[in-house]
Amino acid sequence: MKITEYRTLTLGTPWRNISTLILETDANLSGAGEARVVCKTHTVLEYLRDVRRHIIGHDPFDIEDLYRRLTLLDFGKPGEVVMTGLAMVEMACWDIIGKACKQPVYRLLGGKVREKIPAYANGWYRVEREPEAFAAAARKVRERGYLGLKFDPFGNGDLELTREEFRRSLDLIAAVREAAGERMQLFIEMHGRFSPHQAIEVARAIDRHSPGWIEEPCRPNNLEALARVRKHTALPIAAGERLYGAPEFTPLFALGAVDIIQPDISQCGGLLETKKIASTAEAHGVMVAPHNVGGIVSTAAALHLMATLRNGKILEHFNDFVDPEVKRAGKNYPEVANGCFSLPQGPGWGVEIDEEFIRSQSPALEDGVILDPGLDMFRNARWNLRR
Repeated sequence: MKITEYRTLTLGTPWRNISTLILETDANLSGAGEARVVCKTHTVLEYLRDVRRHIIGHDPFDIEDLYRRLTLLDFGKPGEVVMTGLAMVEMACWDIIGKACKQPVYRLLGGKVREKIPAYANGWYRVEREPEAFAAAARKVRERGYLGLKFDPFGNGDLELTREEFRRSLDLIAAVREAAGERMQLFIEMHGRFSPHQAIEVARAIDRHSPGWIEEPCRPNNLEALARVRKHTALPIAAGERLYGAPEFTPLFALGAVDIIQPDISQCGGLLETKKIASTAEAHGVMVAPHNVGGIVSTAAALHLMATLRNGKILEHFNDFVDPEVKRAGKNYPEVANGCFSLPQGPGWGVEIDEEFIRSQSPALEDGVILDPGLDMFRNARWNLRR
């Protein structure tokens, strides 16, 4: 079986573009991969055009050779763009492999170790940055049965917060804890903004609320700073959504800097590379909670991965609280019930892409270039972090 053609589609929303790659084969089987990247949508899609020679004629079953082609045979150091493009192709190959074998992908990765995947909510706090508003929004998450929720309570701050922002952030966390109750896990997002001393101060101040983790307290590429924070707090630390491929995770394990890693399948080279990262994490006693800010394909792929992980912790989910139209991009969208996802059914990912709907939601173009809402939209319009 060989890949004969491929095409890309992009679904636009007010704060993210979700791009889909469709591979076609000479066996009349197709597969879908998906990614969302910040401010690089056009770049990744152009990259996929540039590597056509590695894709057309490739056997979808040869996953390791695909990785070798795109990371070794093309001279240069793979980064976010390469690893995202690779992930989209690799994910689509797995969808084809599952369909060819008439099996769900997780059964081809060692089989399942669980029937349900715990879920936590993100995207729920698009409200005024006041304790009462955050509390009311958190109660809605609890009412929907989620087992956890994540939020970024911190306002303006680059390395340090003003004392006013510091106190306000603590008030938001306290309000959410009270509203969510003691049984719900709270995950505190820091978005890499703090210096070590500020991250340590925040960790000590919120310790009484028993958060499930503090996430990316320092710059994502400053692993020594992360290790310093690790030495000064007993709170679990999560990181890794902005690391691309197994080699970038290796120092995290060597430093003992994290308790939970958060690889993003769609930006980390794909399913098999993420599975290798997760296996290394298990050997170091580290849990896995994949970063998942995508749509139907990314969510399904993350569920297939989590089904196979002995050290899988919980999966992120946005689409119950933000951009509900994302769920209409295909059939069999995985839903959360009683705080958990069920395993996908059917061969491959178990979902079907609605290309016509995605085309109807395409983002705006300027001079032929896709306009990406980017991080400013993410922080300003949707999350009210810059008030």
